Amino acid sequence: MVTAPAVPEIYEDELHSAIEARAESLQTLRELGPPDLVHLIKQPIKSTTKQVGVYHHVTGIDASSSASLAAYINTLTYSTHDKQHKVVSGLYCCYNAFSRLDMRVQVYIPGTVESYCIDERGDKRVATDELWLETYLCSVLRAYSYADDGSGDTIKKIVGVRRFNPITSTESEHKFLDAAERLFFNGWQLGSDPEIQVPNLVSNHLTTGLLDYIHTTGRYASGINLFEKLRTRDPEISSLLARVYIEADEEVKAVQLLHEAIQELPMDYSLLDCQAEFVNKKGRSDLALEIAKRSVVSAPSEFGTWARLAEIYVSLEQWDLALLTLNSCPMFTYQDKDAPRMPEPQRVFLPIMPEAVCDEIEDSNVDDMELVHPTLRKLHAAGFKGTFLKAYVILTEITKKIGWDQLLKIRSQVFVMEEEYRQEKTQPPQSRNASTVALRSPTPTTNGNTEEQSEHGDVEETSDSEEKTLNGEASSVVDVPPSIERPSHTVASEVVKAGSEDPSSSEQQNYTHFHNKRLCERWLDNLFMVLYEDLRVYTIWRTEMAQFRQQQLLYKKSAEEWEILGELAERLHHIDEAVEAYENCLGIRFSPKAMRGVLKLSEKQHNIRDVCGALIRLVTWQYRWYSEFSPNLLFTIRKLIEEEGAVKIRSIIQGTSLPQHVLDLTHQYAALCAAFRSSGSDG
Repeated sequence: MVTAPAVPEIYEDELHSAIEARAESLQTLRELGPPDLVHLIKQPIKSTTKQVGVYHHVTGIDASSSASLAAYINTLTYSTHDKQHKVVSGLYCCYNAFSRLDMRVQVYIPGTVESYCIDERGDKRVATDELWLETYLCSVLRAYSYADDGSGDTIKKIVGVRRFNPITSTESEHKFLDAAERLFFNGWQLGSDPEIQVPNLVSNHLTTGLLDYIHTTGRYASGINLFEKLRTRDPEISSLLARVYIEADEEVKAVQLLHEAIQELPMDYSLLDCQAEFVNKKGRSDLALEIAKRSVVSAPSEFGTWARLAEIYVSLEQWDLALLTLNSCPMFTYQDKDAPRMPEPQRVFLPIMPEAVCDEIEDSNVDDMELVHPTLRKLHAAGFKGTFLKAYVILTEITKKIGWDQLLKIRSQVFVMEEEYRQEKTQPPQSRNASTVALRSPTPTTNGNTEEQSEHGDVEETSDSEEKTLNGEASSVVDVPPSIERPSHTVASEVVKAGSEDPSSSEQQNYTHFHNKRLCERWLDNLFMVLYEDLRVYTIWRTEMAQFRQQQLLYKKSAEEWEILGELAERLHHIDEAVEAYENCLGIRFSPKAMRGVLKLSEKQHNIRDVCGALIRLVTWQYRWYSEFSPNLLFTIRKLIEEEGAVKIRSIIQGTSLPQHVLDLTHQYAALCAAFRSSGSDG
């Protein structure tokens, strides 16, 4: 039996300062809101004069009523580590993103329970049943949104977060899906993923949460039932139903549904995008192309439609059109999850579970960037998010297929380069205007770039005098690696437009031999420079390693450096090299990021024992940092059980050499997956 994990405690410097900070931040919230805040007032057992405030954050607690939140506070009244104080009151704060209210439950121990809510102005309001329904649904969606294994920037900034699985039975599933059905047509109010410009009926945080839940648990019949009912009220929801059909391996039904729905709604971009993605994955990129073009015409200001079209051009090996389409993608400023803005605490107490955890797990949460080579610290691609990350992935996929030199050649064929632009400006004016030459297809050329300069600022270029080695002590051992050609700059659209307010003025008509070329957007030109730096550093690393091995020398790197090199190789789609770096990192200390990389390759190679070994360690790491819920790990275990059987997986887990309490944690995940599979029509 696994003992409940200890509770983190952040001590306030001033009493109630955490509550005040949360109230002040309500006006700034844009998304689903921050994790729930639990604030406790303690006082010495032998004195009532001095009180202290402690708090922590939590996700996944049932927020459907004041009673369920009060019950959670009551579980915190006894502390195994602090026997000198007693809890005299507790306050639970849970954000309602629909009505933009902070629901509050005040518990006095012993004594009464009071529930109310606070609006953005700090005014107190009555907590109605309808508000509790909205709050409950938001709390479930936050539990999935914030359970990203601690890899997101927002998650890392929040100290002491407990994470629980909000849905652990068919009863709780029915409760969640019923709430989702009742509030579905208000889902657009919650916002959407950063790649979506305008939240709508089928693209918002509610639909994302529903699809995540169905994907994680495999409860396809439940999802199909929900979307079937909703589709009778609006046929646009057919795109969500089709996606569930496809994941449930009901592809015939999905194809029939998409065909009928598109006949009814011929220009619905969500339906067209779903159909284009499905057809492209089936190897019929030729059929997917026209569908994707219609999707772009339907929603020219959405990044996703342009990105899908670019992916299809990549599948068709039409590299020039892929680059031109990528250049037309609207780029949006990345909006991270809402994070609590808390005052500086007096002290932080982060206890471990009562049993001793594996030593390798315990020392894994601190990075020492001072041990990282400056070149590795400056890899800009590691910080890409949202639309820029997705665009970079497409660019690296092209590079993987045709190579860097060929990519530069095609780039110079489709975009106006800086040198030729300078030469052309010295020639007499001509009648062509390259900035208005459209992609020669029915696809619109609207760019809609709303991204701020600060999001994709110019990359600091590498000078010839910079180090050509990642190992400062190895300069006498390592030869200079094969050169990666530095890309010359294209002419950014704003450079051409800067000379005149009139875009059709004679100043911009100085084009002759490159009249069929396009002007490259500045953000895409910057991506080429970032990719060059990634390739340059990767080449140095692999050359150094090869030469060290040839001379039978040990190639030394810190754990942080191996982790960065693993990410670098993974970005460039060199999976074997990525895993090699991750394993070298794990040989020095535990790293959840490196372990997830190893898990990914083990799944690809269908190495069940290695998958189970990685799972056990990741589950233990999660548990040590107060998380009993990871959708990614639940999904992996569910797929293992489906493919290998619960008995075999339990046997493999039990056969490892780790302590029993560590194995029990993984058994809990497996038992939950097995219980869901055996219940209802999804079994």
